[in-house]
Amino acid sequence: MENTFLNKTTLIQYSEKTYEKTKFSSVSEINLSDAISDTKWINTYGFDFNSEFRTVISNNNLDDFLIKLLMEEVHDTKVILLEDLLFVTINVLKTDEKNLDDEKMIFIVSPNFLWSIQEKPGDYFGWIRQRIEDKKGIVRKKKTDYLLYLIIEAIIDNYEETYARHEVLSDAVLEATNVKPTPEFTNLVEKRKQELFTFKKAAISLKNTIVKLEKTKIKGFSTKYFSEIKEQTNNLISDIDFELQELESKINLIFSIQGHRLNEVMKTLTILSVIFIPLTFLAGIYGMNFENIPELKSKNGYFVLLGVMVLITIAAVWYFRRKKWF
Repeated sequence: MENTFLNKTTLIQYSEKTYEKTKFSSVSEINLSDAISDTKWINTYGFDFNSEFRTVISNNNLDDFLIKLLMEEVHDTKVILLEDLLFVTINVLKTDEKNLDDEKMIFIVSPNFLWSIQEKPGDYFGWIRQRIEDKKGIVRKKKTDYLLYLIIEAIIDNYEETYARHEVLSDAVLEATNVKPTPEFTNLVEKRKQELFTFKKAAISLKNTIVKLEKTKIKGFSTKYFSEIKEQTNNLISDIDFELQELESKINLIFSIQGHRLNEVMKTLTILSVIFIPLTFLAGIYGMNFENIPELKSKNGYFVLLGVMVLITIAAVWYFRRKKWF
């Protein structure tokens, strides 16, 4: 198990003038508490390393409460302030898959190191690692507060890119001119709504985490960067809400079209019923088997009755046309 943990754990250590990326050959080599001024970013893929987590925490004299937090089977979104440490858990969408899935990410942050623990392999932080290696921007001049800001910004940017991509596909299929009161179209609308609810839930969770981070106070850890990404998150939530309103309008339009079609059918059936009711009434009377019906003895009674029926039909149609019922 230790070898698996070591294979899935890497260290990037950097300062304004230095950069080093290393792998570990033993858990005892993981040193987070030395007094050097470099910033350390340790990343681990996987949560199933309880023994190794316990060893790293113990060897580096970190807060023992971290052991309990890491051993929890369910990691809810939270920001916990410990002794000179932040314990942060975030529920992150895996947007690189066909169906939106989620994963948990844990960040243990101090002024000098950031330990990111991800539930599943792969992430959206490659560009951050590249900027650190190539000494682009100001990341090498900053500490872990700025690194955590970049990581959360990468998550939000990925949300925005994925949302925009899905929005383009959705607009092509669900544009107003294509609205049809069919089960297939309704299913497409409902599927898109579920996607948006998933995006909104993730965005709100991330926003709540950022709000909590803004309120934390740790020596050597600045929270000034997080107001910008909180605004990004607010904008994403607003875009999602706007599209949800549009989809609700389309659903209402579908119901209106269905209601209009039903009204047209009922109107047609009503007109036909009004025309045929008197004809059926006359046919019923003269279909009786009474001997004293006068018209039964008439030579032209049959043709007279047909003529009356035709006149009734013409009169009814004329009346409906005059009322512009059809």
